Amino acid sequence: MKILETERLLLRTMREDDAPFYLALVNEPSWLEHIGDKGIRTLDDARAAIVAGPMRLQRLLGYSLYLVERKADGAPLGLCGLILRDTLPGTDIGYALAPPYWGQGYAHEAAAAIVDHARRKLGLRRLFGIASPANAPSIALLEKLGLSFLRSARFPPDLRDTNIYCIDFGAACATGAEADLPLRG
Repeated sequence: MKILETERLLLRTMREDDAPFYLALVNEPSWLEHIGDKGIRTLDDARAAIVAGPMRLQRLLGYSLYLVERKADGAPLGLCGLILRDTLPGTDIGYALAPPYWGQGYAHEAAAAIVDHARRKLGLRRLFGIASPANAPSIALLEKLGLSFLRSARFPPDLRDTNIYCIDFGAACATGAEADLPLRG
């Protein structure tokens, strides 16, 4: 199902037949370095992860991670969408493009559409974003989207350092003493 359309991109709900692309993306060295190893090694694993993750969230919440396709030729470029994690006090934006599509403005185009969708269509009051401190392009994208650094944290299972960002659409992002409160989960 089509969720959003931009000048060059189509963002749609994921399907089980997206498993080959998803399997390749989650095993890219850049994904493993900055996002983490999801343990997805086979097409069956990828199909199961799509069903248990994006498809389930879409049914339950009305939003999820979406497949980003180039309108010109239908090529899958990556993922971009909204995620509700146990480790954050609200919804966050997630995105990852396959390396051949980096540096062409696709990530910003897709993510800007998602931020607008979160604010206008879904009525979210704030939106979080997370990035590995070593992932300068992801940090730059979050900041270009208007998210501000909130704090660093370590999330299970691997307890890697993670930067947390937030944009306020109507509810203040935690700062000061509130920022010291533990995150959900």
